[in-house]
Amino acid sequence: MAQNNYYYAYQPYVYGSAVPKEKYRPERYERDARARERGAQQQKNRKAALRMDLPYLIVLTAASVVTLFMCVNYLQVQAQISASIKNIEMQEKILEEIRADNDALESRIEASINLDEVYRIATEELGMVYANKDQVITYDRTPTEYVRQNEDIAE
Repeated sequence: MAQNNYYYAYQPYVYGSAVPKEKYRPERYERDARARERGAQQQKNRKAALRMDLPYLIVLTAASVVTLFMCVNYLQVQAQISASIKNIEMQEKILEEIRADNDALESRIEASINLDEVYRIATEELGMVYANKDQVITYDRTPTEYVRQNEDIAE
């Protein structure tokens, strides 16, 4: 049973122990030669791309220094902000303690004042009396005005 190379080129399986030789095709070898040339050129391009010339190295170094400077500056600003926040929290705590002390002192002062004793001293010892309705004079004023008393008001 004679079989030709055309039959083997498109048949997915080869039956038997002898594998037929492939025909010489010059276009395949030309294609392989072009691929090798492209590969060699790509290899040269990669090597050239990996080489660093002086201007590239200077720009890369400058960019690295600027980036490092900005990172250090950013960390310093973050540390200052954190310290300011802690300082504000401490000052708020101190303010709250002072307000609590002030409120406690005000409560003690108010508790120590006996209004009945003040009334007794004012009326008996100082001779003070409540004002009558005809002794009270009220003035109507607008929010932009004010009243100033320069001398005693006589009736």
